[in-house]
Amino acid sequence: MRVLGIDPGSRYLGFGLVDFHGVKARYVAHGVVKTEGRGTLPMRLQVIFDELKQVLNVFKPDAVAVEGVFTHKNARSALILGHARGVALLLAAQAGLTVYEYAPARVKRSVGAGGNDGKGAVARMVTLLLELEEPLERSDAYDALAVALCHGHTVRSPLAARPHGARKPPAVDFASRLKPSFVAPRRAAS
Repeated sequence: MRVLGIDPGSRYLGFGLVDFHGVKARYVAHGVVKTEGRGTLPMRLQVIFDELKQVLNVFKPDAVAVEGVFTHKNARSALILGHARGVALLLAAQAGLTVYEYAPARVKRSVGAGGNDGKGAVARMVTLLLELEEPLERSDAYDALAVALCHGHTVRSPLAARPHGARKPPAVDFASRLKPSFVAPRRAAS
């Protein structure tokens, strides 16, 4: 399975591709779509569209995983970020790919960087997990690779991810799936 992870942004949008073979994750490629200084928001969105479309055509992923929206202090920033995410979601839909969305905290935990650890912790863990030999140019690329790793780890879990916009799965009785750690011996009838 090949996963395209996306860390959305209107000035810097990170993307990373990871192949999964059983339990092994293998780095494929990464990049950052840089739109800063390229004019108006519509022009920047066009750059994102063109470059991500090329990534989809060249690398042909099986699924797309996108980092979800987190609360912004600035409503305008959140709205602009939403536009960049929308471009990524549209391209995935046009390519017939399923899109999975993960909260930033879940992405961080999935690579072993949690709590108050900063972006440096995500970069260190992604480097370790994917055995990267050279440092990446921006944290956006590390974050995108972390999103792809999060999806790969989640899909192999019994609590598999739901596609973006899908309904919640029915409740599962996990207790019935567990094996007891101790079973008392049966007493012989007297």
